[in-house]
Amino acid sequence: MFTPKLLDNKDGYLALAAALAVCLVFPACSVSVKDHDSGDSKVDIETPIGGIHVNEEADVHDTGLPPYPGARQKPSSDGETKSANVNISSGLFGVKVVAIEYESDDPPGKILAFYRKRMTKFGDIVECHTDKHGGDMVARSGEHGSRPVSCEGDNSGNVVELKTGTEDNEHLVSVEPHGKGSDFAVVYIRTRGKQADI
Repeated sequence: MFTPKLLDNKDGYLALAAALAVCLVFPACSVSVKDHDSGDSKVDIETPIGGIHVNEEADVHDTGLPPYPGARQKPSSDGETKSANVNISSGLFGVKVVAIEYESDDPPGKILAFYRKRMTKFGDIVECHTDKHGGDMVARSGEHGSRPVSCEGDNSGNVVELKTGTEDNEHLVSVEPHGKGSDFAVVYIRTRGKQADI
């Protein structure tokens, strides 16, 4: 749904292979891959030019927002993780994405009201409508990054996204009706340096 597939068993091996390829180019690097019994993985790659850190056990508090009362974190399914904390940093650029997917028995309006109150501390809230979680998200940095967030695409659909902040420091809650309840994602995106499309 919202979070890209990061590290199921197959992807964990691919991440390790990519890490080893990076180390061939940058000999002074270290790679750490930890698989937990629960199926969650953590990959840390350090090179002379920066690091890549991926953790499937994201904490909602790292998004700057609280968990919605009674919501249940969605379990991994079909090899797709529903939680991730990704941090890529170097002297030239950096990208941090924290995303967690939830399900709730409450209707979308109740969840949106809860997060509207809590997101105001980050600035004005923009409400967008899309056909899928994440829509056409673009994270920018540099001279364009300080622009306030806005809606991308045609702004129609049954998924409601609340966005606040700037294009280089954005908080987002994406809520979709699911039966009598809702599926939703809480996301934080921060970039610095070179422009990055997510």
